[in-house]
Amino acid sequence: MKQFLISALFFLAALGPVRAAYILIPMDAESQRNHLKAYGIAYWVLNNGQEAWWLLNYRGGSFAFQHNRIFERECLTRGVSFEVIPDAQFNKILSDISNPEVNMDALKLEVAPKIAVYTPDFNFQKGDKIQPWDDAVTLVLTYAEIPYETIYDSEVMNDQLPKYDWIHLHHEDFTGQYGRFYRSYHNQPWYREHVRFQETLAHSLGFEKVSQLKLAVVKRIKEYVAGGGFMFAMCSATDSYDIALAADGVDICAQMYDGDPSDPQAQEKLDFSKTFAFKDFQLIRDPLIYEFSTIDNTDARGIPPEQDYFTLFDFSAKWDPVPTMLTQCHTRTVKGFMGQTTAFRKQYIKSDALILGETKPAQEARYIHGTYGQGFWTFYGGHDPEDYRHFVNEPETDLNLHPNSPGYRLILNNILFPAAKKKQRKT
Repeated sequence: MKQFLISALFFLAALGPVRAAYILIPMDAESQRNHLKAYGIAYWVLNNGQEAWWLLNYRGGSFAFQHNRIFERECLTRGVSFEVIPDAQFNKILSDISNPEVNMDALKLEVAPKIAVYTPDFNFQKGDKIQPWDDAVTLVLTYAEIPYETIYDSEVMNDQLPKYDWIHLHHEDFTGQYGRFYRSYHNQPWYREHVRFQETLAHSLGFEKVSQLKLAVVKRIKEYVAGGGFMFAMCSATDSYDIALAADGVDICAQMYDGDPSDPQAQEKLDFSKTFAFKDFQLIRDPLIYEFSTIDNTDARGIPPEQDYFTLFDFSAKWDPVPTMLTQCHTRTVKGFMGQTTAFRKQYIKSDALILGETKPAQEARYIHGTYGQGFWTFYGGHDPEDYRHFVNEPETDLNLHPNSPGYRLILNNILFPAAKKKQRKT
């Protein structure tokens, strides 16, 4: 009923006198008060059955859609800067963008993607959290007022993934080693509850070990991507995902994680042809070290926090629209941030994976992307773009204090990406 009323209001608004033809939401640094909520406006327009334009590289990657009073009011309500422009001016913008000498493009956004966040049910009867940390993607989705649903292993194994256009992988450990938190936290109530929850879930789904369940999950997600899905992962959900794929059929978990020793020949048995992004990495065999493999560059970076920035690459908007969409921002230099998996050592990245952002002095990639089958995947290193070193049990970031965060903008680029016509990256 609510959707019907909104549609009726759109119709009535269109009947009234119109001052101008388009609303332009500028996304440059000087003009936009709230970059993050601007994505929410674009999604809201699509979700109400209206088309929008994503003007790549035009004033920071601006959005535009046909004007009506309801859209204007919503921008005012959410505190998003906008400009009302006549039809002739908008057509002039499109004409300028189409100039082959200009590195811009105009992509039409057609349908709001249905979004899923892969994350466990945080709340237990006593209100304790199964994992005592937050997730940047759910934070920014909530702040931008973009709707999403949560799913976890039961939904994945029961073939619920095809219901969604886009899935985010929360900071999961897909190797079944409980995040390698054993040394520091194995006596903590939250850690024990986490282990109990995962083991109970694995057994309920017919698996003897948590690692076996997680492998089945990553393989289902891989099938989802091959069929045309969009997958986005951050922090430990990036490298642990590929490690689990490479270790298919190999026990890489020490006894404290799964009840029996790991395979002493595990390294030699890894199959890198099964992974999305990474190759030739070495497993960290000491189970007490808070690291999975040599993919992550956290401990070798040697960069002071005040000098920690990564640079976004420039792509051809007309010839490489996909990476151009994913790197839309009002700055090409983004403040770095750490996580269990902070960044990816370049020597372990496959040649067909595209580096979108790098910290050149550290020879590391922070933001990478690729295709598999008919779908797409994106890996983004670090935990929280506005909390340099987020520790266990620290409070979540208040995005009201960071409405123009470049690091969070990159997440939202990925969320709107499936709404565009699927133009494959040309090589």
